[in-house]
Amino acid sequence: MGFHAWLTLLVVLISLVLLVRTRLAAEFILGAALALLMFAGAVEPAQALAGFANPGLITVGLLFVVVAGLVDTGAVHALGARLLGRPKSVTAAQARLMLPVTAISAFLNNTPVVAMLIPVVEDWSRRCQISVSKLMIPLSYAAILGGTCTIIGTSTNLVVHGMVLSETDLGPMGFFEIGILGLPSALLGIVVVLVCGRWLLPERKPPLLLQDDPREYAIEMLVERDSSLVGKSVEQAGLRHLPGAYLAEIERAGQLLPAASSAEILRAEDRLVFIGVVDSVVDILRLRGLIPAPDQVFKLDEPRAERRLVEAVVSDSSPVVGHTIRDSNFRTRYDAVVIAVARNGERISGKLGDIVLRAGDILLLETRLSFRRQNRNSRDFLLVSEVTQAKLPRHEKAWLALAILGGVVLLATLELVTMLEASMAGALLMVATGCTRMESARASIDWNVLVVIGVALGIGSAMSSTGAAQAVAHSWLKLAGDNPWLALVAVYAITSLMTEVITNNAAAVLIFPIAQAAAESLGVSMWPFVACIMMAASASFATPIGYQTNLMVYGPGGYRFSDFARIGIVLNVALGILAVLLAPIIWPF
Repeated sequence: MGFHAWLTLLVVLISLVLLVRTRLAAEFILGAALALLMFAGAVEPAQALAGFANPGLITVGLLFVVVAGLVDTGAVHALGARLLGRPKSVTAAQARLMLPVTAISAFLNNTPVVAMLIPVVEDWSRRCQISVSKLMIPLSYAAILGGTCTIIGTSTNLVVHGMVLSETDLGPMGFFEIGILGLPSALLGIVVVLVCGRWLLPERKPPLLLQDDPREYAIEMLVERDSSLVGKSVEQAGLRHLPGAYLAEIERAGQLLPAASSAEILRAEDRLVFIGVVDSVVDILRLRGLIPAPDQVFKLDEPRAERRLVEAVVSDSSPVVGHTIRDSNFRTRYDAVVIAVARNGERISGKLGDIVLRAGDILLLETRLSFRRQNRNSRDFLLVSEVTQAKLPRHEKAWLALAILGGVVLLATLELVTMLEASMAGALLMVATGCTRMESARASIDWNVLVVIGVALGIGSAMSSTGAAQAVAHSWLKLAGDNPWLALVAVYAITSLMTEVITNNAAAVLIFPIAQAAAESLGVSMWPFVACIMMAASASFATPIGYQTNLMVYGPGGYRFSDFARIGIVLNVALGILAVLLAPIIWPF
């Protein structure tokens, strides 16, 4: 190896140590590593920065916009409720998540599946009061495991299969043939996560707990006439176990049900009174089939999706003090609607419109965009602040957002267009149809993830172009000698190591000719090596930079680099042992 190859290996090793041992941002460490390699001449600037024009990176960015449409229309909540249900424990939640995701990812591209489910899992974890960091890694791992079960499950399988057809005379591999090895590997992977996850998965973000809060609001919601909640019990409607909130009472045709049971059947125009902290009230306002109870005449002209939720503290000089919300003409005076009232932890009884306002009351308001600017210096309010992350969903467009997502997945799966083209069409349609707005689309893009992907691709290019990766692979294979089993172990191990540092497809392309030469020199069949390369290149668990879906859950899960290594190494070793033992039995040497 030359100087640049040794330098590249040293820089990669130092980067991995820093990622594991420090809390510095991954984008900073990897960006500094790539810059050092560029300055040293180990990789040309154009080659180093080519990763930022990589179709995979751009596809991930576009999928964030597609997901923004699902979130802004409320389709995410509906999808999560139907797919995941309400588990009784963390392990049960992980199983309910991993099994369907694994099955779906066997036939669909992993990246859009994970992109779609990240907000679903975030919402679901909050509702089930489970730390989201217990679920995000299992989500990514399930998608990876499912991809190993079919030829089209991951792009790596397609790349390796293409090399089999072009570089050997082995002939084609059947659609489900790799699944003979992939399916038991996927099942083993799920078992490892479920059994070891309780010790090896961190709890970075504790679940939201119901606590005493002076800003505990009472909010009245009405069951719409055509609501899907009509005819369902309180439990079935998902209204019994709300994080940070509870259903206090139901008013039905003038009759009050102060302690409605879980089995109580909801009817059209039931008035539901919830008590909860502000974040929980926002979640309730997003529920499809419920609308704020129209006790006061408070409808605004703009669509709900174009309004904002604002908290305002009533001052002692406000003209509304001493008057009911209805009599104060609040809507006419401020062009805003009172959604709920909090009063120093006190439970305020009676209908919302009949509440007599006092100085110090905290009002949750639905307002036009201009309200905060116009009233932040008003003597009527001591404080005016917008409730962040409180966009009200466009429920009427949820079906359209789901249809667009389905079209993206279908086009990419049938290979009618590339994944990049399908994602681009989906992102444009989400904005053009009003499922999401431009500002929401821009805000949805996780730039940190894109930067890490881009610089990781650049470092992978340096590993290949300097010959560092090839030298390491050849040296490792020499240790196997003339034993085909040891050669197979060496191929799996070096492919798994390479895919954690460079891209999975690059690792497969790099190792394939080396494995082919080893099989020919040993006089054995290439098929076991093909299967192990497919499995090792796809099954990347030990680092967040080894696979796109790991990077996508890195931020939402609140993880550190070492969190992936702790459980990922265990998974890599378990699946590696299984693959090396089964591959020569399924495809004899």
